[in-house]
Amino acid sequence: MIKQGDVYTHSVEFKQVDVVKFAKITGDCNPIHLDATYAANTIFKRPIVHGFLSGAVFSKVFGTLFPGEGTIYLSQEMKFLAPIFVDEPYEARFEVLEVNTEKHVGIISCTLQNSQGVACIIGNAKLKHDKQFV
Repeated sequence: MIKQGDVYTHSVEFKQVDVVKFAKITGDCNPIHLDATYAANTIFKRPIVHGFLSGAVFSKVFGTLFPGEGTIYLSQEMKFLAPIFVDEPYEARFEVLEVNTEKHVGIISCTLQNSQGVACIIGNAKLKHDKQFV
């Protein structure tokens, strides 16, 4: 059973091949994600991973690891604070802020941080899970 104060972490690294696939699937072919020459002339100096591809790690964890199978994603709030780059390690960190046992709903703080501990994405998710939030 998941309770207030529980923390879960998950390591992730994004690959350029996944960025290209995401661009094709979504139609977001912004050169900031795909063209190193273009990106070199931006504030980032190199291509960045799509924000929603980066944030998808939250969905992966919720649906498969914590709380896992049976999770219903009710909402997600995200703020993009720093760029995500391919071939660099990141850690997704989750902390249970509150649990409503009557409705089987939890509010989870979500952070994606780089290897220097800088938060790149922060936010909160609202999840339903009939077997974990009891």
